[in-house]
Amino acid sequence: MEFNLDHIDHHIIRSIQDNARINNAEIARELGMAPSAILERVKKLEQKQVILQYNAKINPLAYGQTLLSFIFIKCADIMNQENIPLMLADIPEVQEVHDIAGDDGYLIKVRTADTMGLADLMRNSLGKIEGILSTRTTIVLETIKEQQKIVIPSEE
Repeated sequence: MEFNLDHIDHHIIRSIQDNARINNAEIARELGMAPSAILERVKKLEQKQVILQYNAKINPLAYGQTLLSFIFIKCADIMNQENIPLMLADIPEVQEVHDIAGDDGYLIKVRTADTMGLADLMRNSLGKIEGILSTRTTIVLETIKEQQKIVIPSEE
């Protein structure tokens, strides 16, 4: 898929990625353009699926989700278990599902209140998915950096 993004698109995307609540008038002032031109570009970026959605980043501690874990999942036969990643994605505590290379088939990122919540998830959610052979869990002790931002080329 070809996106054909120019330096103005890069500036718009960088601004929105830094602050999803920024308004078109502010971006227009930064670029010396009309707000209507920015609105038109943003709509095109959404239509081209460059901008996929707008989110608020919520502090998980505010909701008692103090334990962050990564779980490697080995499946019986990955090629014939197309429903496993969808079932993993349906678990509310699962924030990310990745199909990975190597011995394990999937890597998931999970947030729970504590180790009891994690154990419950392992038994009552993962344990009920047919085709999962084994799991290997890594518990995060401290998060130094966590973000969803991608690197946008600098303006030249």
